[in-house]
Amino acid sequence: MYRSLLLLLALALGGLSSVRAELTIEVTGGVEGAQPIAVVPFGAAQGLAPPVDVAAVIAADLARTGRFRAMPTREMLTTPHRPEQVDLREWRLLGINSLVIGEVVPGSLAGFQINSVLFDVFSGDQLAALSMPASAAGMRLAAHRLADAIYEELTGQQGVFSTRIAYVTVEAEGDGRRTTLRVADADGHNPQTTVSSREPIMSPAWTPDGRRLAYVSFENGRSNIYLQELASGRRELLASYRGINGSPAFSPDGNRLAMTLSKDGNAEIYVLDLITRELRRLTDHYAIDTEPAFSPDGNTIVFTSDRGGQPQIYRVSSAGGTAERVTFRNDYNARASFAPDGRSLALVTRVDGRFRIARLDLVRNDLQLLSGGPLDESPSFAPNGSMIIYATRHNGRGVLAATSVDGSVTQRLSQEASEVREPAWSPFVE
Repeated sequence: MYRSLLLLLALALGGLSSVRAELTIEVTGGVEGAQPIAVVPFGAAQGLAPPVDVAAVIAADLARTGRFRAMPTREMLTTPHRPEQVDLREWRLLGINSLVIGEVVPGSLAGFQINSVLFDVFSGDQLAALSMPASAAGMRLAAHRLADAIYEELTGQQGVFSTRIAYVTVEAEGDGRRTTLRVADADGHNPQTTVSSREPIMSPAWTPDGRRLAYVSFENGRSNIYLQELASGRRELLASYRGINGSPAFSPDGNRLAMTLSKDGNAEIYVLDLITRELRRLTDHYAIDTEPAFSPDGNTIVFTSDRGGQPQIYRVSSAGGTAERVTFRNDYNARASFAPDGRSLALVTRVDGRFRIARLDLVRNDLQLLSGGPLDESPSFAPNGSMIIYATRHNGRGVLAATSVDGSVTQRLSQEASEVREPAWSPFVE
């Protein structure tokens, strides 16, 4: 957020490896009347030993949305694996709305095949028959993709369980601190280290294809913007100008990168054409302009500026022109990002001295508070627009939290022994 630029100012003037520390997710609030669903433990063909409990992953994914209440396995009277074994009258008596069954069988190429069926218990309809190939290493991802398909069938909205989140951790190391940029599955499992340094790392930003991350690193004693390929670890230096190089943000087509530079003396918004490498200055004002973010159509950039005396959100055409103010409620609004449909912004606002996450409806000009503060920052939309992940503090330690866009569902993501901050939710990845 805007305070991050102040840290960046002070600092400027002054290959993937696995890690074992997974994020722990705790659902702290859910929707009243969550729909009861039973995900029966999946069977396995004789001689197979699946390395992942597929049903448990699917049930946990659905439960975390707050829209579903997964039935505990111990309460199930039977555990069918195939449609012909299902007696829907039994599940009706248990008050279950939806039923998921399945089994893991040998696969032709990948090693395993996961077959599952989704039932509407009360209508008796078989809503979907799903089949997913999986290797041993990819079985958890396959389970997430099955959960995505089930979620979409039941809600009409694309699931985000197979997406990923990037985040920064900070922990003590000797007489200093170790800062690490990590990428994990959306449920906090399978964390991978992208880069690790004794110097600060900030502002991770995904490319639209979900294969690379841009970020700010101070590893050479000054702020630089790097672009790193996640699969190979190969990286490229994108900006290393005098002064501030910060707040990278990609255009929806991935061909442009907006950023904050102070190479001409003041913090301004610039846009780098990643194909031609032409750098274009977008704003020109004596105030601090920072934290750019593209609209989903790529035609507009919102940014934070104190040109009105206090940090507020402004927007400008990505082709250039006059900036106009967007936020007017509260004396501090910063770190805005667009919802995937372009109709609202997630941002940080200050109310009674507390920094809180809010959602600004751009159509109705309505600002809705989503978090309680007091030090919430770095909001990032899920790619389906249903949730917002952000950084906060709990018991004196930096953690991540997520909220539904109406504020009714909340969860907390933490990691032992580390401060966690600067989350960025990935786009959908094929």
